Amino acid sequence: IEKIATNAAMAGCLPDHMTVVVAAIRAMLQPAFDLGEMQSTTHCTAPLMIVNGPVVDHCDIAGSFGALGPGHRANASIGRAVRLCMMNIGDARPGVSDMALLGHPGKFSFCLAEDEQSSPWEPLAEALGYSSDDSVVTILGAEAPHSVVFTNDADDNDSPQRLLRALAAVIANTGSNNANLSGGAVAVALNPEHAQVLADAGMSRSDVQAELQRMAVNTRGQIRSFNTGFIAAGNDDDIIPAVRRPADIVLFVAGGAGLYSAVFPSWAAGAHRNTVVHEVVATGAACELPWA
Repeated sequence: IEKIATNAAMAGCLPDHMTVVVAAIRAMLQPAFDLGEMQSTTHCTAPLMIVNGPVVDHCDIAGSFGALGPGHRANASIGRAVRLCMMNIGDARPGVSDMALLGHPGKFSFCLAEDEQSSPWEPLAEALGYSSDDSVVTILGAEAPHSVVFTNDADDNDSPQRLLRALAAVIANTGSNNANLSGGAVAVALNPEHAQVLADAGMSRSDVQAELQRMAVNTRGQIRSFNTGFIAAGNDDDIIPAVRRPADIVLFVAGGAGLYSAVFPSWAAGAHRNTVVHEVVATGAACELPWA
């Protein structure tokens, strides 16, 4: 904990941020996260942290306009603290032990909140089984956000399906590890307007996850036409899903309302295929909740 605190201080964290940093580190240390493999892969993956619960307001963690950009101290500091821990405690050194060929800016900091107030659904943490009183950090090893543009037409009954098709096409991008390895998880950040389009169509969070998992597919032949290095031999007409289960699509509401949502593809590798992990921001011997 002393080492985590040192790195948090170097990252510019306020004392209140410490509980979130500790929870994130504990989540990543779960065996299912395959942290050792993620630290050393040549893929650009970085831990995307999504925060829910009372800690969001207390620490002023942004989940709306520019949440992954500049101007939000808590987001930047918490994310940077986690990365410094990965480097200074976990010894992830570019080109030595961290073999990411290019990386992406999320390897500096990759933290945001879900915009629970603007969401038409229950918060992500509650969908994962936590109570509304819990503060929770959910983490996925992810690429940088891939923008998805969609213009809603209130007079077009097909608008919800058009939005789903746009999202599914990005999830199933044939250049991604998810498509080539047929597995892992992806995160989808819907802006409030896009989320409302789907909710107004009568779709729950789980409905959207199920539809995206069903639609985000390629044929074996499509994948092989781009890359023969990973996909197994078989009939070119075989349908290959980008993710195997609806639950592997981490769906949350974030960003400003408007034209753009985002998909975060993942590494999709490691012994546990890039499993999503989560941890309660809790008191204990290590640190106390500042607002308790």
